[in-house]
Amino acid sequence: MAQAERLALLLCRLALAMWQTSCRQLREVGGVDYTLIDYQGVAEAARGFMLAWWLNPIRACAAQTDLVARSLALLDRHLRGQQQVEARREPDKRFADRAWSAEPTLAFAKDFYLLCAEWLLQEIRNSPALNGHDKHKLEFYTRQILCALAPSNAPIINPKVRTRALATHGESLVCGLHNLVHDLEQGSGLFSITQSDPTAFAVGRNLALTAGKVIFRNDLMELIQYAPLTDTVFKTPMLFVPPWINKYYILDLQPENSWLRWLIKEGHTVFVISWVNPGEGHAQKGFEDYLGEGPLTAIEVVRHLTGEDKINLGGFCIGGILAICALAYLWADGDAPIKSATCLATMVDLSFVGDAAVFIDETQLDNIEKHTRRTGFLEGYHMKDMFSMMRENDLIWSYVVNNYLLGHAPPAFDILHWNADSTRLPARMLRDFLREIYMENSLVKPGRLRLGGRQIDLALIRTPCYLLSTVEDHIAPWKAIYPATQILSGPTEFVLGGSGHIAGVINPPTRKKYGFWTSSRYPSCAEEWLKEAQRQEGSWWPHAARWLLAHSGSRVEAREVGSNRYPPLGDAPGSYVIAR
Repeated sequence: MAQAERLALLLCRLALAMWQTSCRQLREVGGVDYTLIDYQGVAEAARGFMLAWWLNPIRACAAQTDLVARSLALLDRHLRGQQQVEARREPDKRFADRAWSAEPTLAFAKDFYLLCAEWLLQEIRNSPALNGHDKHKLEFYTRQILCALAPSNAPIINPKVRTRALATHGESLVCGLHNLVHDLEQGSGLFSITQSDPTAFAVGRNLALTAGKVIFRNDLMELIQYAPLTDTVFKTPMLFVPPWINKYYILDLQPENSWLRWLIKEGHTVFVISWVNPGEGHAQKGFEDYLGEGPLTAIEVVRHLTGEDKINLGGFCIGGILAICALAYLWADGDAPIKSATCLATMVDLSFVGDAAVFIDETQLDNIEKHTRRTGFLEGYHMKDMFSMMRENDLIWSYVVNNYLLGHAPPAFDILHWNADSTRLPARMLRDFLREIYMENSLVKPGRLRLGGRQIDLALIRTPCYLLSTVEDHIAPWKAIYPATQILSGPTEFVLGGSGHIAGVINPPTRKKYGFWTSSRYPSCAEEWLKEAQRQEGSWWPHAARWLLAHSGSRVEAREVGSNRYPPLGDAPGSYVIAR
């Protein structure tokens, strides 16, 4: 009886949560609230695609005949007991369970689904009726629907789900229903799936533990100086600029995978910016403010505190873009007090942004601006949803299966905990970046972008730069990073790491994973560079450390944290990073 009451209560809560979610979605579709999905644009692209079919019946008939022929050939192979002969480039993790190949019915369901999905996507790619952006948009959202319809997401079909449900006498399905109701009640945005155990981590408890002090604070950032871990340190200090669309502690997760702590143990005096989580009061803070109150201010603080004329600069993702802009701003005046720059996953050519381009066009920008004029900022969950949709099988549907169909509790994973700890984006900064940098692609156009009264020209930068990209990066594609080797005037070291945007960067040497590629020659074509590049095993961290040695100076006695001019204001990780 207790189980029946529990199930009835869950179903009531589910109905209420789904009603509330539906109301929110209807408000977004109706244009009352901002929505990440461009429903109207997708509908127009789909209408154009279908109209092309009607206007060219011969082509449509040929395409359908091809699908039928391939389907019949697939059926014939399965009836004969033969395996699918069309080799896929990579194994599909959704169908990793042996039953998807061993059981004839499941094997046919999997192969028929993959055949139909690829056929439809190929038809969209080959459609002559759509321009490049609309074709990309329709293909992207069609892929989202196809991934949702995968047989692995059907509880009756998925062999793992069936096996676990039978083994637990249905308890796994009840637990999954509880997980679903909890996420619908607690979440926001399109996908409120809990990807990591929210109780497993906390900033200051088991994340961002590297000892240090906040030695400077303004409206946009806290500047943290870390305590030394060696008796002597390199003379040249290092300042790191993290992205402000996330929190800085991705660079300082846990002691064993902290990039900042590793640099400190190598003997560097490390400073890092911790950005504020902006609210309504920051609505008018633009990209120029982030430049001036962020790295430009931090550079001067670090120089005065350490007594060094020049420092080493680092940046990650959009923080790397800001660091590059700071370099160009300083070089526009004839020189820069920067010995070297280490740019991680830092795009310069924004015409190669991959699936992120689906979310940005003139119509969608107007919707973002209309929304942020009212709120003063863009809520952080929109960025989280966007990144999840760009890797839908890994970041959405794998958790649907794990949490809701199998009834497992979300795992404890530090990177995913950080990913869920999203930040807001000020209205003006977002407009400045999207319109003046992204839409204009102004970083590769000398003088198109003006910051602080100076024209930004990356070709003026003569600072030696270490450029890291990762081969599977879906946020900052490596081909959008490589053009920096052709634009920057100073010596460059381009490295292509394995894995993706986060795992490929936060890759400590102890894990001995992924490997990386390097080359001494930089042709204009990125693909040509890759053909000549040599693969090396392990993490890129030691390679970067060896490169940095040439720009770090001699060893001196380890520095104390803070100074009379910049006394400590509190312990790291500071107060800005705590705000959720």
